[in-house]
Amino acid sequence: MGTILGKERLPFAAALYLMLVVLPMTFSAGPIQMMTLVRVPLILLIIPLSLRLFMGAYGKVLLTDVLFFLHFFWFTLALAINNPQQVVTNAGATGIEFLGGYVLGRACIRNRATFVAMIRLLAFICLCLLPFVIYEALTGNAMLLRMLNSLPVVNSLPDINAEKRMGLFRVQSAFAHPIHSGLFFIVIFSLCFLGLKDVYSTTRRWTISAICALCCFLALSSGALLALFLQLGLITWALIFQNVKARWRLLLALFAVLYVLIAMLSNRPPIMVFLSYATFSSHTAYWRSLIFEYGMQNVWANPWFGLGLRDWVRPFWMYSGSADNFWLLTAMRYGIPGFLFLAVGYLWALWKIGTRDFDADPVLWNLRRAWMFSFIGLTFTLCTVHIWHTIFSFVFFMFGAGMWFLQAQPERPDEKAVADTPSTHRRGPQYTRFPATKTRAI
Repeated sequence: MGTILGKERLPFAAALYLMLVVLPMTFSAGPIQMMTLVRVPLILLIIPLSLRLFMGAYGKVLLTDVLFFLHFFWFTLALAINNPQQVVTNAGATGIEFLGGYVLGRACIRNRATFVAMIRLLAFICLCLLPFVIYEALTGNAMLLRMLNSLPVVNSLPDINAEKRMGLFRVQSAFAHPIHSGLFFIVIFSLCFLGLKDVYSTTRRWTISAICALCCFLALSSGALLALFLQLGLITWALIFQNVKARWRLLLALFAVLYVLIAMLSNRPPIMVFLSYATFSSHTAYWRSLIFEYGMQNVWANPWFGLGLRDWVRPFWMYSGSADNFWLLTAMRYGIPGFLFLAVGYLWALWKIGTRDFDADPVLWNLRRAWMFSFIGLTFTLCTVHIWHTIFSFVFFMFGAGMWFLQAQPERPDEKAVADTPSTHRRGPQYTRFPATKTRAI
């Protein structure tokens, strides 16, 4: 099975998309001054892929499919009400990145073989970016962006020259901000560490995963590091309690108890305590707590259609309009219905995929765990950062790439291969291709 998985090719559209994600070139297209290469295939594919999606070409239409499209329609309506002069440009760009990425992942990644092929390409991209990442961390020079900016006709993203942390420069790599660079690599980490278990040797898999973790660390973003630590924690928990069937219920129960204890012992809401510790400095923690407090006031003041692109109301001394919380900013901009369409679709898919029974198929079981760990870590991280531009599209491409788990059918180990084993071997458990405890070990 590992050999078969390792040789499957990724559909061309998905492979092209992923390569363009790390080639941040822009050009002018009429009134659009910053047209990215990623948007080009998405513009061409979004309508036919969406039509085929709802015609059932990619399996049963899911609740997440419906809710994500409702989210798009609602935020378009919210922008039309709040910013009628900007609705076409902004709703179009956001819709292409959000829905385009999602339906492309949904359409191209349909089985375990293409899913593994996607992980292998992401691992290769990570290795290619490593020299640029290390050079930028040591010199502060975003060499990839500067090389692309030197080309004729096209442009690239600006080098934001982020401040030093821990004696190193924050790595922007191929993205609009160091935070986005960290998120890109952290999405790949669990996929490589767990998802390539049946494809690469242990040494090769651990090496690639360590490189992903290093590239994530060099972004020096508290949000990305939070996701890394969460994924490492989940992997450790799974390893320690691999023989406990109720391990995830136990973990949820511990989180619930912890939440109640914080609520009882702290004079702040538990979410505020969480945000305060998910930072590099006390100043950042305090600022995020203010963003959450005044951001929620804006949500309750504009519950239906939000603020759109209008500036949010806050004290005059909060000079920055940045809101480092993707979920909160979604509610602020598009209202509570817009937020719920997105959040419910997102959480429903996580819950349904996470509760499917794949015990009879260790390979499928392990791939599901890799995808789940990536998005559990990312879900919490999005409480502390905002995503836009290419990374926004990439996140929802990867989310769409996991929807096939909802319709995947477990396959039992090939008993014929066991029967064909030469009789000179000792009979016993070693004849089973996928012994449960050995296959599932990290």
